[in-house]
Amino acid sequence: MQIEGRNQVRQAIEGGLTINKILVDTNFSNRKDEIVFLARKKRIRVDFVPKQALDRKSTTSHHQGYIAETVDFKYTPLDQLLAVKSEKPFFVLLDGIEDPHNFGAIIRSCECAGVDGIIIPKNRACVVNDTVVRTSTGAISNMKIAMVTNLKEAITSLKNMGVWVYAAETGGENIYSKNLNQPIAVVIGSEGKGVKKSIIEMCDGVLTLPLKGKVNSLNASVACGIVIFEILRQRG
Repeated sequence: MQIEGRNQVRQAIEGGLTINKILVDTNFSNRKDEIVFLARKKRIRVDFVPKQALDRKSTTSHHQGYIAETVDFKYTPLDQLLAVKSEKPFFVLLDGIEDPHNFGAIIRSCECAGVDGIIIPKNRACVVNDTVVRTSTGAISNMKIAMVTNLKEAITSLKNMGVWVYAAETGGENIYSKNLNQPIAVVIGSEGKGVKKSIIEMCDGVLTLPLKGKVNSLNASVACGIVIFEILRQRG
């Protein structure tokens, strides 16, 4: 994978992401550069290359003179993800999120809200890729993500450890009337179909955001952000 952009590369370095090397615009070689300083401090290889070479390699056209080549994202085993030392653990499960921009935005919101980890299915869902990393704007370096074969088994594991699991979906309890100050996991459904019925049936309840407009649904990442920050608000 590769990460592009000044802030994104800096956050990847500071977050401890495994980086093979960083390509930096030759025009920056004669100045005191923060990215170069941080990389060398961490003993990360830095290659100065012409801007034209960065332009050819870039997939975003917004590299700003910096491209970091990283190893593939390392997922956290589920048992390690669930072994959190917290009285009220907080998890997010994604049921078939396919848009990498949504996935990246969800990671960013979860990191900001102090979510302990994200659980995603192995099949029929977006995996961590360059777009996800870029959209998360560095948050992925601080977020544990587990990829599981069976989301239902993950829900069972959560419930066995005393975590209440809720689906964020229409037709449930008003989220603002529900006490959510407890060990909790929230399931966010796919962009088109929402949370699968078979997953909802395994949950302890359904949380619904009251909508006042004529459109009856929100973008998955927006809905996720609202839900997890309401949980954070209730936790004080």
